[in-house]
Amino acid sequence: MPKISSENLFKDNSFCKLLRIKYPIIQGGMAWISDAELAAAVSNAGGLGLIAAMSSNGEQLRAEIKKAKSLTTKPFGVNIMLMSPFVDEVAKVVIEEGVKVLTTGAGNPAKYIPDWLTAGIKVIPVTASVAYAKLMQRAGASALIAEGQEAGGHIGELTTMALIPQVADAVTVPLAAAGGIADGRGIAAAFMLGASAVQVGTRFLVAKECTIHQNYKDFVLKANDVATIVSGRRTGHPVRSLKSEFARNFIKIENDPNVTDEEIAKLGSGALRAAAKDGDKLKGSFMAGQIAGLVSKEQSCKEIIEEMFNEAKELFG
Repeated sequence: MPKISSENLFKDNSFCKLLRIKYPIIQGGMAWISDAELAAAVSNAGGLGLIAAMSSNGEQLRAEIKKAKSLTTKPFGVNIMLMSPFVDEVAKVVIEEGVKVLTTGAGNPAKYIPDWLTAGIKVIPVTASVAYAKLMQRAGASALIAEGQEAGGHIGELTTMALIPQVADAVTVPLAAAGGIADGRGIAAAFMLGASAVQVGTRFLVAKECTIHQNYKDFVLKANDVATIVSGRRTGHPVRSLKSEFARNFIKIENDPNVTDEEIAKLGSGALRAAAKDGDKLKGSFMAGQIAGLVSKEQSCKEIIEEMFNEAKELFG
């Protein structure tokens, strides 16, 4: 691995060259959170903003993409959740709208990758294991995001510290690290582990341009080091969130052998929207990473990104 300096953090950075961005940082594609306003603000600040397609149909996503285009002339991307019932529609819309970058999660995008690459789209799957990272590289991925279980939302089993160097050794495409990164120290650690970019979600929850309910932001700002909890392990889809009334109740119910998996699935339906849009502390799932305890102030996306990379540059010298 080449010696890291403040110069190759930016000028010689593989992710910056690939995506034509100033700073090697990707804003996480968070469902019900990562909209056109947040994505455009991150992109205007020099990072790569993402719109979360989540369960949007094709026309809903098209409208959000057009809105982002009206707010920025910089590159931005779309995050596609492959378990969405509208994934086939969405896969075509991103081509029709000339989206330049896609990140993917919750499934295998291999069937769509050839068409996306033909359209000139950079495809960056999120992975939680070495085996999947290798599979995605063989499928034609332009780059990868390796995400440790410290992250908010749906998580894997490996920690960021263990996952990143193993993926870095296994692939040759540019690699971004995600999970537990919220300041310059996290960036520096990710680069030392073999990544050349970072993906950040939790810190952008409190960005001034983030449109989530203020209750959600306040919950993050008041978090400490033990503020998160993981639910959903029984169903095989573990989710990290803040310790809300909903999260505690969900775990209690999923541990009851008399409750069926179908009943558990229904319990979680709409919970993230209730948190993000309504700030509902009883019915909402306030997804956030373990690094939430380090997030202590609301700032603009520009202030967040510049502060993080100024800290990292000082560490590298």
